[in-house]
Amino acid sequence: MTVEKDNTMESTSGTAQMSLLEGRSLEAIESSVAAFKVGEPIDLEDVLAAWHTATLRLERTHETLCGEVARLTKELETKNRELARKNRLADLGQMASHVAHEVRNNLVPVSLYMSLLRRRLSDDSGSLNILAKIEAGFTALEATVSDLLSFTAHRQPQWQTFLIGDLVNEVCESLEPQLEAQMIDVDIDVPPNTLLTADREMMRRAILNLVLNAIDMMREGGSLIITSYDSPRGVELEVADSGPGLSEEVKRRAFEPFYSTKQNGTGLGLAIVYHVAEAHGGTVTAMNCPEGGAAFTIKIPRRAMRAAA
Repeated sequence: MTVEKDNTMESTSGTAQMSLLEGRSLEAIESSVAAFKVGEPIDLEDVLAAWHTATLRLERTHETLCGEVARLTKELETKNRELARKNRLADLGQMASHVAHEVRNNLVPVSLYMSLLRRRLSDDSGSLNILAKIEAGFTALEATVSDLLSFTAHRQPQWQTFLIGDLVNEVCESLEPQLEAQMIDVDIDVPPNTLLTADREMMRRAILNLVLNAIDMMREGGSLIITSYDSPRGVELEVADSGPGLSEEVKRRAFEPFYSTKQNGTGLGLAIVYHVAEAHGGTVTAMNCPEGGAAFTIKIPRRAMRAAA
């Protein structure tokens, strides 16, 4: 609501500015003409000088008007792209939600039958190995379904105040086996008393997706650095990796749903992060680190936390 109001005020201000410039140019011409009294001899040099002055002012007004038109055109294009994106996401979200629920309903009995089968094959190591691979496939499918449901569940945040450092440690501990297997060093630089007022579960999902994204970028090992910064404007949380970094296209499209550079990726992880940040009135940005690798930063504004409190 605030953004729309600010845009309206800005457009109104631009229109007022154009009207003022047009008025000044007309006044300049009128004053130049009025300077020559009826019946008095007219000096051609004075007429040309007055005309030149008025022409210059009209040219400046024209340039200003062209700049204003270009700005408004660019602003309109941005709004149209955002509207098209929201309409597309609404359609995709409705379809994805239906598919995810249907898939999950069918996964429940299959998972139960696999548990029963594991008990019957307790003495057959070869069959148990095959069953373990099947279960791993179902676990990956369950994760995909969970991503779809998280992406389509446009619920309002359930605000609460918690220590952001505890949440970061919780996420990293849950991924410790994977981090160790890929030889990834974790450096958490979050002040112990940093409080965040937000939806804890939504923020956990966002941080988890950012960390998983960083892990995928460091198949041969590397460093995962998680830092936070608390300022009067809000709380920022950055997840950085020492991977190959982001291309210009990836930076531009990173948060688009179903866009992924991974062979088996769903393209929903970073879209969920974007949704979580937006639901909290914040933003998420992607950039390359000067020393190499990529960094994603979630910003939760203080005004949103105050409104929730």
